[in-house]
Amino acid sequence: MDHGSMDHGSMDHGSMDHGSMDHGSMEHHKQAEPDASAETSGGMEGHAGMDHRQHGSQLKHKSAPETAVPARALEGPRHAADAIWGAEAMAPSRARLARENGGMKTGMVLVERLEARFPAEGGDSFYVWDAQAWYGGDITRFVLKSEGEGAFGGELEDAEIQALFSHAIGPFFDLQAGVRIDPEPDTRTHLVIGAQGLAPYMFHVDSALFLSDRGDLTARLEGEYDQRLTRRLIVQPRIEIELAAQNIPERDIGAGLTKIEPGLRLRYEIVPEFAPYIGVEYEAKLGRTADIAKAAGEDPDGLKILVGIRAWF
Repeated sequence: MDHGSMDHGSMDHGSMDHGSMDHGSMEHHKQAEPDASAETSGGMEGHAGMDHRQHGSQLKHKSAPETAVPARALEGPRHAADAIWGAEAMAPSRARLARENGGMKTGMVLVERLEARFPAEGGDSFYVWDAQAWYGGDITRFVLKSEGEGAFGGELEDAEIQALFSHAIGPFFDLQAGVRIDPEPDTRTHLVIGAQGLAPYMFHVDSALFLSDRGDLTARLEGEYDQRLTRRLIVQPRIEIELAAQNIPERDIGAGLTKIEPGLRLRYEIVPEFAPYIGVEYEAKLGRTADIAKAAGEDPDGLKILVGIRAWF
C-alpha cells in the first residue's frame, strides 16, 4: 500500500471492507517511491516504510550490548579534570569530596541508661549505668562500651569495659571484635566478638560472645525498640538475655540460660540530647543460676521501679 498516493479526502471509510484486508501480507517497507517526510527528517524511514514486526522486537530489547561502548571511551586518565588542571591542583578538592561522602571522622558518646532501681517489694536500691562511645567513619570505627551496677551506700557489684574494633558488614549492622575487662566482682579479661545494628522493623540489637582468660564462654543478647507516642514522648520495650556454656561457681552462674530482664521505659525528650524516663523491669535468674541463688537464700526474681536519664553528645 502506498500511503503517500492515497487520497484521504475521497476515501469512503464506510465502504471499506476491513474484513477482506490481509494485514499479514502487508509489507509496508516495499514501496515504489520514498516518503518525502523521511527525506526531510534526516533519512529516517516514515510510517510507510516501517516494519512493525521489527519495531516490536526492538521495543523488547532497548538496552545496548556491552560491545556498543567503544574502547576509546575507557582510555585516558582516571580523573578527567587532571588532564586540564593537573593532579596537584585537583588533590585538595578531591580530598574534601572524600571526607564529605563517608570519609569524615566523627564521634559520639551515648549514655543509654543511667538509672536508679527500687525493688517493688522493698530491699536495697541499686544504680545502673550502660554507656558507649565511638569515633571513626561510616565503615570503620573504634567503640568503647561500659556497664555495671551497685547498691546505693554499698560496694560496686558488677562492672565491665569493652574496647572494640567495629566494621560495617552491611547497611544496618556492624561486626565488632576486641577485649573486655571486668574490674568487679573479680578481675577477668575476655575476648569479644559480636554484632550491633538495626534489625528489621527498627529493633536495635546488640549481641556478643565472651571468652574469658579462664576458658569461660558466655553470651549476651540485648534488644530494644523506640515507639514514638508524640514528638517528645517515647516508650521503649527492652529485653536482655544472658547465657553460659558451663558453670562459673565463683560468679554464682550455672550453665544454660542464666538471666532474663524484660522491661518498659517511658521517656520524655526535653531536647533530643537529654531525656529523663521512668519504667519497670522484671529481672529473673533462670535454670541452674536460679537454683544457686535459692540455695544462698536469695530471691531469684523480682520487679523493679526505674527512674533514670538517657543522654548523648
